[in-house]
Parts: sequence; C-alpha cells; structure tokens
Amino acid sequence: MTGSAAPERTFALVVGIERYAAGSAWELPGPARDALRFRDWLLRHGVPDGNILLCLSPLAETTTPHLPADHGTLRRLLVSRLPALGSGRLWVWWGGHGVLDRDERLRLFCADATTADKRNLDLESMRRSLASDALPGLTRQTWIVDACQTFEEQHGFHHSLPAETLPTGQRVQVHHQALLLAASRGQRAVNDPARGTGLFSDSVLDALNGSPGPWPDPESLFQVVRERVERLRTGRRTEQLPVLSFHSPQRSDHMSPPVAGNPSHTPVARLLTALLAYPMMEDPEQRQTMVAELGTRTVERMRRHSTPRTDLIGIVRALSRQSGELWLLYDSVTLLDDDEARATALEAAVRDCAGPRQPAAGI
Repeated sequence: MTGSAAPERTFALVVGIERYAAGSAWELPGPARDALRFRDWLLRHGVPDGNILLCLSPLAETTTPHLPADHGTLRRLLVSRLPALGSGRLWVWWGGHGVLDRDERLRLFCADATTADKRNLDLESMRRSLASDALPGLTRQTWIVDACQTFEEQHGFHHSLPAETLPTGQRVQVHHQALLLAASRGQRAVNDPARGTGLFSDSVLDALNGSPGPWPDPESLFQVVRERVERLRTGRRTEQLPVLSFHSPQRSDHMSPPVAGNPSHTPVARLLTALLAYPMMEDPEQRQTMVAELGTRTVERMRRHSTPRTDLIGIVRALSRQSGELWLLYDSVTLLDDDEARATALEAAVRDCAGPRQPAAGI
C-alpha cells in the first residue's frame, strides 16, 4: 500500500460523533474536533474540499459545513455516494463510541443511537462491502477508527443491538485495505475531555503531521503511532494497545504491539486469546470435533479438561512439540468457523508461536 496518490484522486469519509440521541450520558468531547483536524490535514496536502465527506455530531457549534452523522446518512454515503466517486484512494476516519458484540464484531454507534435503539454500523460489514465490486474504483483504502472495543455484556444494555449488514458485491482481487484501530479486543479507547481529543486520534494526527501526504505508508504510520501510544501507556494515561490489520489479495494479517515483560502478551497467551474468541470453544463437544479434525495422533491420549482455557492450553502445548502441527489447529478451527476477522487474528497468533507455515513436501 505504498506509492503516491494525486490529491485530486484522494477521497475521504470523515466521521466524528460527540453528541448522541441517547442523551448527555453518551456525550464524548473530542471526536468532532479530531475529525476537523484530519480534514484540515487533507486540505493542507491538496485534497479538494469536495472530495471530503464530513459527517459530524458536535457538542459545540461549528461553522464548517458538514452532513449529519445519523445512521441513514452514513449508510447512504457508504452504499451510494462512495461508489459514485470514481477511481482513486480512500480514507475512512471514524471517531465515536463503539462496542464489541457477542459475535466479536465491532459496532460503531451512529449519532441517532438511543438507549432503546442503539443504531450502529458493523465495521466488518462496512469493510467487506467496500472490498467488493460494490466499490470498484477506490481500491486503496486506509481506515482510522478511534472507538472502544469493550465487551457488549460489560455495559448492561437492556436492549439488544440492532444488526444489519451492508450490501456486498462480488468478491474481487483488487482491493487493499489497512485498518488502524485504537484499541485491542476488550479494551477502552481513552478520550481526553479536557483537551477535547482521543488519545489515539491525537497520536495519529501528530504522526500524520510528520509524514508526507496525502497518502503515507500505513505500516510506517502505525509504527510511529504505537510508539506514541506506548509512551502514554508508560505514563499510565491509557492501557490501550492499537491494532493494525491488512486485507488484500496478497496478505491478510493482524499486527498489535508487543508489551515487554507482560505475560498476558506472550505468543502463547495471544494464541489462547485468539482461540477463545471463537464461540465454539465454550462447547466441549465442538472442541472435541475440532480435535478430531486435526488429523494427528499427538492429542489423542492427552488428558482433556472441561474448562475451555485449560483444555486449550493442553492442546496447544501438545501440538507445539511437533513441528508444523499448530498450523493443523488453525486449519481445523477455520474449517469449523469461517469468520474472517477471527481467522486473521488466529493466523497471526499461530505464526508468532510456530513461525511461517512451511510448504507441503513434494511427492
């Protein structure tokens, strides 16, 4: 995803939501201001104002023309307006409230979300829609998402989250997407209300100001951002760990910064986390089906446990003793559950533990 892009062929969907229909308890000072700062960065690098679809729900009045950030408007832009823009490159910037639902999908709340009707967009559905031939022209995309990935059940919602998937076209092999997320699974993305900014957004904007525009290399950008966030972690201002994932014909992987000295971030711990993200791991019968699909005798006689984590620790340790057998675990799990996002995280975790997958020996 390197290379230059003409400013006039660079487009952006920029969303900043501070005020929600749910009321004052949901107010979030910062995302609208951060969205305007990102828009200003694009303008400074020659991107025409007409190429920027700015959607705001600000707490304070702004003189900058913008569209509302309600569900209907955002859906219309994603489904109808973006495909009409032609060819070029696309930025997606989103700041606001988010939550990780029980299916491990990040839901981004829209400005018209209420406590009874939490209107939202499914990030993975958005990504897949914009990676299909529903969006034929904007094949190079960088997404910046500053939202929490805290678990839905932690919030004690009285009403379930409404679910909707965006229409997706035919699968094609031309789109390259890089997604920079503010926090890892289960984590809160911290906001600084005194300064009116998200800590992640502020780090991204600082990094962008030191990079060429309007299209810096996302991997290099992420390296700078995670160093800045790590300094905030050292200063105990946040615990969040940003995540970078790539989706393209050549690669699909997931990067999160390592944390030295923290046993919860060892390769094996990350592999267990990736495995436990699969709902089937809670069911002993489904875990047994997974083991049966491995096609290896390594775990046949090992002691099994009813507790999912303990059971998986034994399975992982047993498979780790034989070269390449952790990749059999990846094959078995993804055969039984083909969720792309979970598979991406699992693939990266297996690679961290077992190294690159070796090609099959020739006959």
